[in-house]
Amino acid sequence: MSSKKTEKLKIIPLGGLGEIGKNLTVIEYGNDMIVVDCGLAFPDEDMLGIDMVLPDISYLETNREKLRAFVITHGHEDHIGGLPYALDKVNVPVYGTRFTLALIEHKLEEHNMLDIQLNCIDAGDTVTLGCFTIEFIKVSHSIAGAVALAITTPLGVVIHTGDFKVDYTPIDDEPIDINRFAAYGADGVLALMMDSTNAELEGVTPSERELGKTFEKVFSEAEGRVIVASFASNVYRIQQVIDTAVAHGRVVCFQGRSMVNIARIAYELGYLDLPENSVVDIEQLKNYDNSRVCVMTTGSQGESMSGLFRMANANHRLIVGKGDTVIISASAIPGNEVSVGRVINQLFKRGANVIYDRLADVHVSGHARREELKMMFHIIKPRYFIPVHGETRHLYRHARLAEEMGIDPGNIFVLDNGNVLEISGKEAKLGSGVASGSILVDGLGIGDVGTTVLRERRLLSQEGLFSIIIPLAKSSDELIGLPEIITRGFIYLKDSDELINEAKHYAFDLSLQLLEKHPGPDRTAFTAAMKSAMKAFLLSKTKRTPIIVPIVVEIER
Repeated sequence: MSSKKTEKLKIIPLGGLGEIGKNLTVIEYGNDMIVVDCGLAFPDEDMLGIDMVLPDISYLETNREKLRAFVITHGHEDHIGGLPYALDKVNVPVYGTRFTLALIEHKLEEHNMLDIQLNCIDAGDTVTLGCFTIEFIKVSHSIAGAVALAITTPLGVVIHTGDFKVDYTPIDDEPIDINRFAAYGADGVLALMMDSTNAELEGVTPSERELGKTFEKVFSEAEGRVIVASFASNVYRIQQVIDTAVAHGRVVCFQGRSMVNIARIAYELGYLDLPENSVVDIEQLKNYDNSRVCVMTTGSQGESMSGLFRMANANHRLIVGKGDTVIISASAIPGNEVSVGRVINQLFKRGANVIYDRLADVHVSGHARREELKMMFHIIKPRYFIPVHGETRHLYRHARLAEEMGIDPGNIFVLDNGNVLEISGKEAKLGSGVASGSILVDGLGIGDVGTTVLRERRLLSQEGLFSIIIPLAKSSDELIGLPEIITRGFIYLKDSDELINEAKHYAFDLSLQLLEKHPGPDRTAFTAAMKSAMKAFLLSKTKRTPIIVPIVVEIER
């Protein structure tokens, strides 16, 4: 076995680079390995039928004897959503703060996973995992319990910021622990991995507390119900809404499954302060005048099953109408703009007064902008820098900022998922890559839908289906009448009798020819040739190429 002096520290992102979501980073040295976060991503619009996207963890499975733990920075889905699937493959301890672990525990219970070791830590705590010693540092973010990690390795300290911003007036009155970052910087930091989400934006991200002014104005002017849609995990946002509602004599009703669950968990852990009799069930709302009602709901991203979507489309017990004020207290995640726009349009149609980010300051980000990032570079002074958490443009903009802050360009590494950054005592360089990518979840199926199936789904949605049922005598390969044609999403049958009749006769003549070339019992070559010829036929007739499915039905005679 190699001596410690010749071992290399490996930093291996398996998700979260060049994309938003499924954050997962491996830190490895010798026979020890830890994983920072294990998230999911939500599907793109062209991932038809896909529910979520997970990181490929085959590298963890191959090296499970080295894996000491999952260390989680905070409880957002893009950082914890993949845990149930990963822990099913590699059952190791999980470390996180109280609120983070409460959300993970709820998720594991839904998957009936009760044998996972969850270790609760507080900001300021230190744990040792193999050769790594990890300090958890308090940061500000749009969720309670967010921490950065200072990972002491045999070669030096690696700091992973997690998602963060520099908020000096946070709702929980516990600002980011700048002093700990500065202390590590004074002693020397080997490598910094820092959140790149807002690396394009100049200035500083406003404090969460700034939203209080907007809420106060809206509540003071609203005459009917006030309905606020936000991310369920943003407990600080929920607290501000509750405080404002109560101050204006309103009761609060939580709607949406995740909003109800997270509010309950946050209240039980002491992260939410709910004045007595301030929260009511939906059945009790009839006892209150509309001017005394506030509803806190999911649906800020236009999700079709969310509370706000169903309220806007009269598919909920609480229907938005004239006199209601709706605040969408979030900005649209890239890719969700169309869905959010549709909900806003529908709310206006129903007579509601809708307030969203283009009209007022109803949302602030949980991610640091360039001036905050500059400050972190200044106090941490890392030898090596690896931008993380963001699309490619975010990573490159962050890398250029690091160069402006005096970091040697040769020590800045913009990585892709699956890259292996190897750091020795003298240098850092890319080594051989490892398996990475995306595992698609469709219902209960995990990983059984690949690019071929997605391509076929896209074709079906765009061009439709054309199925040819060819009846053959089982014993003699003799055709028994004309083939039947079934179409879906291709043409309207009642208006296409001539084309269908021509296609049937063409398929009949074609079958006679192909049966001579490709007699049974193996129909593979026959159906492949039928598919190719029918594709050319339909293209010549309709200028379209649907999914073509030849089906041979063998009939006993």
